[in-house]
Amino acid sequence: MVKRRTGGIATAGRTTMTDERNSAATPSGAGRIYKAAIVLVLAASVAGAFYMKQVKRADNGTDSPSTATAAAEPTATKALPRLVDLGADKCVPCKMMAPILEALKKEQAGKLDVVFIDVWKNPDAANPYNINLIPTQIFFGADGKELFRHEGFFAKEDILAKWKELGVALSMPGGTGTP
Repeated sequence: MVKRRTGGIATAGRTTMTDERNSAATPSGAGRIYKAAIVLVLAASVAGAFYMKQVKRADNGTDSPSTATAAAEPTATKALPRLVDLGADKCVPCKMMAPILEALKKEQAGKLDVVFIDVWKNPDAANPYNINLIPTQIFFGADGKELFRHEGFFAKEDILAKWKELGVALSMPGGTGTP
């Protein structure tokens, strides 16, 4: 009987092409399964990413800044400048902003739309605004164009001064004119 060595293993008798091919091409059958699993996982990941991108595109038509706040905005015949505050009712600086926003909403009724969006309760509503932190105040002109953005607490007097700097005349509380 002739002993031959194939792939480092001594075998008795004849070796077949299958034995030589398996031992030379891959270390084991488990290696093939492992490589196939990697390919399948990558394919599934790509398919999942593609699906999520398509879903996001479909949702973008309903999550634009104008429609995301439509429920919070009164229907007006005249376009007004708009202050959008993105925050949460549990964050400390956001809580400090709440009475300021309410006062502005009452005092500037008919001159300024004031909108609050709770990004913790409705995270998808924040997507069109691309915010980094809360609270974030975004000033929009009557044409809907973003004019200014501020991150963090913003005092009422500073908000009114910024509107004046942007060319929007708002009255001070008590009817003292523009700031």
